[in-house]
Amino acid sequence: MKKLILPLIVLLLISCDEIKPILLTHNTPKNELFNYHGRIEILSDSSVVLINSAASVEFKVKGDSTTIHLQSVNGKHNYVVIEINGEDNRRYRVEGNSITKISLKLPNKLENKVSVYKATEASNGGVIFYGVDAEELLLLKNEKELKIEFIGNSITCGMGADTAEIPCGTGEWYDQHNAYLAYGPRIARALNANFILNSVSGIGMYRNWNDENIDEPIMPQVYENLYLDLDSSKKYSFVYNPDIVSICLGTNDLSDGDGVKERLPFDENKFVTNYISFIDKIYNHYPTTKIALLNSPMITGEKSEVLLECLKKVKNHFNETHAISIFEFNTITPNGCGSHPDLNDHKKMTEQLIPFFKNL
Repeated sequence: MKKLILPLIVLLLISCDEIKPILLTHNTPKNELFNYHGRIEILSDSSVVLINSAASVEFKVKGDSTTIHLQSVNGKHNYVVIEINGEDNRRYRVEGNSITKISLKLPNKLENKVSVYKATEASNGGVIFYGVDAEELLLLKNEKELKIEFIGNSITCGMGADTAEIPCGTGEWYDQHNAYLAYGPRIARALNANFILNSVSGIGMYRNWNDENIDEPIMPQVYENLYLDLDSSKKYSFVYNPDIVSICLGTNDLSDGDGVKERLPFDENKFVTNYISFIDKIYNHYPTTKIALLNSPMITGEKSEVLLECLKKVKNHFNETHAISIFEFNTITPNGCGSHPDLNDHKKMTEQLIPFFKNL
């Protein structure tokens, strides 16, 4: 019997050693192997705030698992979308009263690329990135040369688009946000381009959805501020320098509001004047960028004609100095929350826009 016991003990020891888990090391956000895109702020503890829609951090890890540490900055929940090896994984809720730890099983043992995108917008508060637990971080090269900036309103934010988990009319107003699957990021992925979304729900060029620029700021007033609000103490750096700037504004300027609050007739002159001044501001930061003006997929009939005529006046103003392009959407009936495009509508918008952006 003694001769049989020893081999069994050796076998058990070998088996235990084989299934011993690999310990993951915590990597803080200041690690240079993290790549950040979009508007971010580095806090005093070296954590990083993802500010605007689809702001992101990406990294490459060795091993088949990782844990991401996130927290919503304002005490309320937020959402992120996590992409693994270029494939959309899913949308995750990030809590505000504690750190949310998202553990992922990864398909490859040698290396995996993981990207974390903020699904909500700047007005929902930032998402703080505290780092990741991983076997090892690897060098991730950014091989995308083309850079696009998308400026817009709730459509560009992906508001009301994702109803897979939370139906319209339930939860918070931003529970259906999915900036990752909005038309801008879809176009960028199709063209293998880096991108940034500078967009705010309800915002316009000279007035907003339900405000005559009395209580709420308009895009020209917030664009240069880091958090896309009126806090001018923190300015955006404008180091991105995009090859193309796409502007999709006008839906809210032409809206009728809620029908309760007083709404003045649309002021074409003020809209065009503000638009021209705003483009001057963009050229001041990006002198060589190409600018594309998009009309609205949510406006039809006479209002659509008015918007298109306004965009033509803006384009004509710059004819002698800059070549500006205009894109006109084919009509799309929005199927998302609050008469916004849903994910399928964003897909249709993307299919219309890709040839246009390829030409640019």
